[in-house]
Amino acid sequence: MAVSEAPVDLVRIGELSNRVGVSPELLRAWERRYGLLQPLRSQGGFRLYSPHDEARVRRMQKELARGLSAAEAAVAAISSVVEKTSRTDAPSSAIERLRGELADALDLFDDAAAQSCLDRLFGTFSVEAVLRDVILPYLHDLGARWAAGDVNVGQEHFASHLIRGRLLGLARGWDQGGGPRAVLACPPGELHDLGLMSFGLALFRQGWRITFLGSDTPINTIEGAARTLPADMIVISATQPGYFMSSAEALTELTRTAPLGFAGAGASARVASAIGGHYLGDDPVEAARRISHGGWAEAE
Repeated sequence: MAVSEAPVDLVRIGELSNRVGVSPELLRAWERRYGLLQPLRSQGGFRLYSPHDEARVRRMQKELARGLSAAEAAVAAISSVVEKTSRTDAPSSAIERLRGELADALDLFDDAAAQSCLDRLFGTFSVEAVLRDVILPYLHDLGARWAAGDVNVGQEHFASHLIRGRLLGLARGWDQGGGPRAVLACPPGELHDLGLMSFGLALFRQGWRITFLGSDTPINTIEGAARTLPADMIVISATQPGYFMSSAEALTELTRTAPLGFAGAGASARVASAIGGHYLGDDPVEAARRISHGGWAEAE
């Protein structure tokens, strides 16, 4: 993800190294191996690190001093900082204003303005807050406006592709680290996967490794990937319950491979119970936090 210019609170790795007393080489290793750091990128391609990155490094140092392994310390650091920012990054007038500017820019096919809004959002708020308070509500509203005929095909495609590009930038390296692994996919026929991608990003920032298969995936393909890896969890997302129920028998078999979660507007506790899985609820960021703490039950 590129930023137009570095906000005051974003720093290069050398400055981060000076602040935390960890060499740039070790910081890069922690970023690569455990997903500890989530840098933005300047237009020149330089990695830029936020206060959230600094907080995770400092927490990891404390966990290492307590005697945890590097992998365990990284998971604890990521979970701690994500939980704190999820509680404190409540919507504000600033985030609401930027959310409105983003929607206007996307409706007008204004790539530069939309990218600028996203730069400011990700440079100011945590990824979890932007997903929860901007991206996911916007996608829900876009779907409703599409159904009502208030946006056309071009506007819907433009907005979806621009947001996908930004989320994919955040997803770089999300299969790395030492945490448990989740396989994420949409069932046959389901073409909308941005909500599932958002959940994957939130789960990654809780210390999970993500294997993302995306839209319209045959169930036997999901099973094959989950067995090969192997997966600690599988999550299937769809916008309509029919996409789940038309593959109900195959999905029931899939529960023999790994715990199965159901997400998206088509998911419900009833669907999950009928097939034999777990319902994630309607808040992907909260679901990621809950799962990382070992539970499904609050959504069920």
